Amino acid sequence: MEAKTENLYNHVDFLTSIFPYRNYKNIDSLQKTATYIEKRLKEMGLPTARQKWEAKGNIYENVIATYQPQKSKRFIIGAHYDVYKEIAGADDNASSVAGLLEISRMLAESSLTLDYGIDFVFFCLEEPPFFKTDKMGSYIHAKSIAKTNKNYIGMIALEMIGYYRENKIKDENNSFHKNQLIVSGIKRFDLFNRKISQLLKANGTMDSRRISFAEHYPNNGPSDHRNYWQFNIPAVMVIGTGGEGNPNYHTATDTIETLDFEIMTNAVSSIANALFNIEG
Repeated sequence: MEAKTENLYNHVDFLTSIFPYRNYKNIDSLQKTATYIEKRLKEMGLPTARQKWEAKGNIYENVIATYQPQKSKRFIIGAHYDVYKEIAGADDNASSVAGLLEISRMLAESSLTLDYGIDFVFFCLEEPPFFKTDKMGSYIHAKSIAKTNKNYIGMIALEMIGYYRENKIKDENNSFHKNQLIVSGIKRFDLFNRKISQLLKANGTMDSRRISFAEHYPNNGPSDHRNYWQFNIPAVMVIGTGGEGNPNYHTATDTIETLDFEIMTNAVSSIANALFNIEG
């Protein structure tokens, strides 16, 4: 199974064309985004649901799709669809929403039988002013599953998987490094972090390295994965090489023209391969 570049581009193109932009103030734009995501998921034949909550007097929604919903053992993969202030948010985080939709399609069309079910969660309210609060969509979701009888074996949060820059640093063999997917988590779940990084490399198209921060490091959880740790669910962020090195991060220049869809396609294929082999 391979990701399709055209699908990724079309998703990002639609999401970045929504105006006003997809920030917490523009409820209609967020609703348009959620409707688009839900429609695509239903076209794949996946059961979907919306999870609602209130923040600052408005109603916000996560969009959730399930694969093999009958399985009590489950894995979560998610991406936030809101943006920071008045920007198109191509890399942050339309790239990851597009990637998550494409992985959903790949799995639905494959009809793979896995030992675990998968929950695809499209979060709202990851960005400020809600970041690190209990109004984040990922906190709402994590809290809602904490007291169920399901066995959640782990979670991946996708962040900014569309921007890459040429790596001009050579290794000990005088070879250029491959483009990387960085796995970021905490030391308490280092075995899980290591496994995800190894699985990402197994597809052969992307390199990966992991970072396991100390529990109380100030910025150990810069995305939605942070909210699952307190409920004892291993969770990591997977981010492209650009990361905070993307000069367009949280600026008006975070546009579709800055993304590398060829590398992004390889990244999505690698993430899908990891997701489908968590217990392989």
